[in-house]
Amino acid sequence: MTAASSVAAKPPFAPLRFAPARVVLERRADGSLILTSPEPLGPYAPSLAPLLDGWAERAPARLFLAERPAPGAAWRRLSYGEAAGIAAALGEALLENGLGPERPLMLLSGNSIDHASLMLGALQAGVPVVPVSPAYSLMSGDFAKLRHIVELTRPGLIYVGSLPPFAAALAAIADQGAEILTSAPPPPGVKATLLSTLAQTRPTNRLAQAKAAIGADSVAKILFTSGSTGLPKGVINTHGMLTSNQQMIAQCWPFLDEAPPVLLDWLPWNHTFGGNHNFNLILTLGGTLHIDGGKPAAGLIEQTVANIRDVSPTLYFNVPAGYAMLLPYLEGDAALARRFFARLKLLFYAGAALPQDLWERLEAVSAATLGHRVTLTSAWGSTETAPLATCAHLPLERAGVIGLPAPGVAIKMVPAGSKLELRVKGPNVMPGYWRRPDLTAQAFDEEGFYKIGDAGRLADPERPEQGIVFDGRIAEDFKLSTGTWVPVGSLRLAVLDAASPAIQDAVICGQDEEKIGVLAWPNLAACREICPHAEHHADAAALVRCPHVVARVREGIAAYNAGQPGSSTRIARVHLMAEPPSIDGNEITDKGYINQRATLERRADLVRLLYGAPPLEDVIVFS
Repeated sequence: MTAASSVAAKPPFAPLRFAPARVVLERRADGSLILTSPEPLGPYAPSLAPLLDGWAERAPARLFLAERPAPGAAWRRLSYGEAAGIAAALGEALLENGLGPERPLMLLSGNSIDHASLMLGALQAGVPVVPVSPAYSLMSGDFAKLRHIVELTRPGLIYVGSLPPFAAALAAIADQGAEILTSAPPPPGVKATLLSTLAQTRPTNRLAQAKAAIGADSVAKILFTSGSTGLPKGVINTHGMLTSNQQMIAQCWPFLDEAPPVLLDWLPWNHTFGGNHNFNLILTLGGTLHIDGGKPAAGLIEQTVANIRDVSPTLYFNVPAGYAMLLPYLEGDAALARRFFARLKLLFYAGAALPQDLWERLEAVSAATLGHRVTLTSAWGSTETAPLATCAHLPLERAGVIGLPAPGVAIKMVPAGSKLELRVKGPNVMPGYWRRPDLTAQAFDEEGFYKIGDAGRLADPERPEQGIVFDGRIAEDFKLSTGTWVPVGSLRLAVLDAASPAIQDAVICGQDEEKIGVLAWPNLAACREICPHAEHHADAAALVRCPHVVARVREGIAAYNAGQPGSSTRIARVHLMAEPPSIDGNEITDKGYINQRATLERRADLVRLLYGAPPLEDVIVFS
């Protein structure tokens, strides 16, 4: 069977109204390419501030937000009318407490209706919001990142949902003097303000004046990067960045105007994917967001599954790690799959590259459930681009294509060794890093393009409308001792595909070595299915040594190696790691994205052992 006939044999896509896939390409003498959309960017709101009030006037009873206070509990629901009243009261209260453009609101707790209410109140009052990864408070051992963020932003109020879980973190930053705000009554003797008290504030003309003063250049949020190359950087997100980005999405996906979207979403609001792309999509279009208390982690994915039984989303957004954990449930439970796909128009992934194995399984389960494929697509950008810079607004057959420049965005592709470095310019790009002019100056080139650090290539150089293919991080690729370059991004995906489903994620090793090695984390749930011995299920250390798990990895990588004659893509050694990736060590973000460089630095001893002679017993060696 030829590749063309194999594609033709697949079930069709459900029809979906996308913008035409078109691009303007300029080729420069130095080898650089400039890609822009021929579609001009339409008008966009100067700020997010009026959006909530607008929907409260047009559809006050429509469900805006819903959450389960605890797993299995009834949904708490908030309409647009109710949300607007609470946000106005909280916005006024923030102003009364002296918050403003230089004295922001910090949110340490994760996604919740209370978190959203405070965020919306701040956005209406012109108070920048600083949502911080809960992991910096709840999983950190030294609180270094949290303290750095507090010292840099100097917040006027710090919100936590409940004080006891955050007690140690708050003690570590107590000398900064910020007032503490909480939803739950504080323990006896602990000073904190109740959110319910602030929610009783009556809005005055002060709030109206503050709202009227907000413009496209006003700071809406300070979002912090994951700190992959040091301490987190505070990315200034202006109102204009966020509203222009929503206009770009609307022009790429015109089907969105057919009905208000319904989301079930866990993605954290301290990240741009969940907090800007998804939350603002709902706010802009008057949709409904069910806050998913689950996430792709052992003991929490079950909450996501239970929520899907209650909620049939119309759009579903996730990261590859999330799809990897959800797929076995969809594949093994036809009733769950029917519920999940009942109204679903689009599956979307971002945050990391999607292994082709996951892509094909998602297509297969949608086709088996519906008789057609649900469109699976992606986009590309970063915290600094609000986040969407390119959008794949065309049906795709394979993972990897990140689409074309969104309207209003210019993508520069600059030769960098054997690759093309991607750079971005547009109204969605940040003005700079908070109180770090030195980092801001380093982030832009002489033409004002933001240097994102990723690489890309044209899927078809003769037909640029076929889109850009993500080609890894420029800084991640390395040379073997033979002088051969190793394409880390594509090789990582190949390893995950080959060893699926036993491996959850991996880092590629081998700089200045003769051969490539892999440090890999197991997919614990899948490995327990592979391993028949219950005694190996007790912990990760026992599971990664199970002969059946080792055999699955060995067979998969050996089959992959059979088609790889060159040293730049052939795997020589693999070690399965029991220790999970570390938040404090910058190895992983909340979304599950693995930091290649930080992991190799933190686990340098393990890399040396991987290449030891003779190899350790735990190292899987390939001839």
